[in-house]
Amino acid sequence: MGGLLFFVLVGSLFPLALGPDANLLQQIAPGVMWVAALLAVLLGQHRLFEGDWADGSLEQWLLAPQPLPLLVLAKVAAHWLLGVAPLLLVAPLLGWQYGLDGAVIAVLLASLALGTPSLYLLAALGAALTLGLRGQLLLVLVVLPLSIPVLIFGSHAVAQAQQGLSAAPALNLLGAFLCLALLAGPWAIGAALRLALE
Repeated sequence: MGGLLFFVLVGSLFPLALGPDANLLQQIAPGVMWVAALLAVLLGQHRLFEGDWADGSLEQWLLAPQPLPLLVLAKVAAHWLLGVAPLLLVAPLLGWQYGLDGAVIAVLLASLALGTPSLYLLAALGAALTLGLRGQLLLVLVVLPLSIPVLIFGSHAVAQAQQGLSAAPALNLLGAFLCLALLAGPWAIGAALRLALE
């Protein structure tokens, strides 16, 4: 819920601070919405595996008959559904605050639906790599550079839709990035967790 609250607050504060200039709000909307989504995903991610690590559940994962990447993927998917999917429900409300029309909001939702799972897998990789370390600054330093392509393609798709151009190329790239993240992410996270337990 912290990420959802952060997303709503950040998305709502910009129109309040900048005033009723509709053109300015529409111009900054893609960047603001996507940066807010990225920071909402990163918020609290350093604790993703801490509870399992502290109570010994991660060691049980290694001994379980199910493959470790499958367990990792199930945990990340559950956390995405509970923590990030609600962002998709409130994103249209924030889009209306910025004066986005229905077609642009649909592209915004599609880009968030394709991009946030990739961001969540990257954040989970950062959480696994920094497991046992204090603070989340290192996680942010690891994840932010890897998140830049998703951020660029996501905001670019919305900007293209605002200009009446096709958002399909940017959405296709987000889809390709998601496929890559789904194929490689759980194995990389599993390997990082094995290293953390050694």
